[in-house]
Amino acid sequence: MRDVSPPSELIARQAASALWLGRYMERIESLARLLDVTRTFAADPSAWEAVTRINDDTERFAAAHPEPDDASVARFYLLDTANPTSIQVSITMARENARTLRALISTEMWLQINVFHVRICALTDRDLEPDRLSATLTMLKEGTQAHIGIAEGTLYRDQVWHFYRIGCFLERADQTTRVLDTRFHKPPDGLPDSEREGSHWHTLLRALAGYHAYRRLYPQGYRPDEVAGFLLSDTAFPRSVGLNLAQLGWHLTRLRTDHRVRGAAVALERVEDLSGMLTPASVEDLFVRGLSPFLDWMQRQIAALHNDIVTGICGED
Repeated sequence: MRDVSPPSELIARQAASALWLGRYMERIESLARLLDVTRTFAADPSAWEAVTRINDDTERFAAAHPEPDDASVARFYLLDTANPTSIQVSITMARENARTLRALISTEMWLQINVFHVRICALTDRDLEPDRLSATLTMLKEGTQAHIGIAEGTLYRDQVWHFYRIGCFLERADQTTRVLDTRFHKPPDGLPDSEREGSHWHTLLRALAGYHAYRRLYPQGYRPDEVAGFLLSDTAFPRSVGLNLAQLGWHLTRLRTDHRVRGAAVALERVEDLSGMLTPASVEDLFVRGLSPFLDWMQRQIAALHNDIVTGICGED
């Protein structure tokens, strides 16, 4: 019988590349959806400024453009190679991380990301014009979804897969807190109960691909506390912070127990602490006391969790 040797030990650089590949591809889809939903549903022109605020780009954007509107924000995020949060930069970095993993990922996965990279790099101002922007954003969403599907169907379930999925879940949790925070920058009792406010919640839920799931739980109207609870603590919605923390905990545990990866204890402890704060009762209490400071703190904790993983487990500075 032929001897089959176990896969070689994953080196730190490959672990970090797998994590970043997951983050960058997830980031492209999130940004494309946010731009598409803002273009389609947002009635308030200030929504374009909110897009830059979600990505911590307010100052960087202001240095290059006089004011945020549909054309300038779309160009900033879809074509600007000098903007480190643009889709152009994200796909380039994703491809470079995939190159590092070339021997560990499938041929289908490698070919798809290369074709996707070419399509994104070929975008021009013409692709951002009103009659073509929707198709451009759809191409970006479908391209990332194809990548995720190919990875799901072909990526070997070893350490690379765990780190890749950890990157996806970190990015999802971070994006959800950022988008949600755009509606909780002031106390809940200051939010007007109006048709305009309902439009904001509608747009926010669609930006996180959560509108239809939310409607299954709450068929009529919008209540800020219910939206917050749904996006933070629901354990069935794929982009809720609570579910993504649970998935992070599972993958970190598998790395520690199945693959004997050292350094996971600190990250696991942080995940458990954060998860304990996102029970429905805890979120209800946070809502009453003011959610925006908590969301800011949670974003810092997700960044710290990322650092726990890349320094303590991947071994990178």
